[in-house]
Amino acid sequence: MLSGLVIVDKPQGWTSHDVVGRMRRLAGTRKVGHAGTLDPMATGVLVLGINKATRLLTYIVGTSKTYTATIRLGESTITDDAEGEVTESHSAVDVTDAAIAAGVAALSGTIQQVPSSVSAIKVDGERSYARVRSGQEVKLAARPVTIHRFEVHNVHRVDGGRVIDVDVTVECSSGTYIRALARDLGAGLGAGGHLTVLRRTQVGPYTLDQAHTLAELAEELDVLDMSLAARALMPNRELTEDETIEISYGRRISGGPGAGTPDAATAERPAAAFAPSGELVALLADTGTFAKPVLVFAPGTGPGTGVDAREAK
Repeated sequence: MLSGLVIVDKPQGWTSHDVVGRMRRLAGTRKVGHAGTLDPMATGVLVLGINKATRLLTYIVGTSKTYTATIRLGESTITDDAEGEVTESHSAVDVTDAAIAAGVAALSGTIQQVPSSVSAIKVDGERSYARVRSGQEVKLAARPVTIHRFEVHNVHRVDGGRVIDVDVTVECSSGTYIRALARDLGAGLGAGGHLTVLRRTQVGPYTLDQAHTLAELAEELDVLDMSLAARALMPNRELTEDETIEISYGRRISGGPGAGTPDAATAERPAAAFAPSGELVALLADTGTFAKPVLVFAPGTGPGTGVDAREAK
């Protein structure tokens, strides 16, 4: 059974679900998932898991992301991006480069961010965007996010400075809305703002250099082996032959380097354990002086046949 990750360069205008549907046809399987959505307007890195590799996606979702984007100052939209109608316009002619830099600095580090109301967050069981589109007013709670890097590359003054297009790179924690950054930068400058271009260049260890367009994948389906994917994603532990046998049957073994320390592997951030052959055997969490399997890959079948530890006999 074909299992692994596919790094897609998502085209503009496609939903993440559209891309999953296309991959199901290309891979010939229904078992395909993604590690975090991209808005239809956005392009770039979308990580997909096929078959047993869908088990790795939960550990990718929480990784940091990097984007290149263009923020337009001087106009606000209902969606905080270019897909929504303009709700307010304010001349940005008096907004200086120094003010933009100060606004960017204020939105860097750990901040409280209110997600865009036109988002997939559920409110009383209904998607926020559905409530907004039906005419309801939605107010979402602020949540902490971390902006590791918010760098301005170019400032373009358009139409005599009435609007300003700011090209940026943002590296941020999972759960950050780049649309909301654009909105809040504009609001802080008194001119309003929205996102006009968004391209995701990295998700965790997976970069745009590894990504393929759907057209390229239709010609040749490039699947990243689960062992290679896990090596890049998680702390690694090399097992002995005896440890491989024990773990392959869901048994615990002695803790690895760092066991019992703040850096020890946990169920939320396990270590990838490899047999002497280099095959992925399991994901391990340290519990005191022992390492316990969180996810075991069935013995004798190699990577790509994951089962929960409780299913192993």
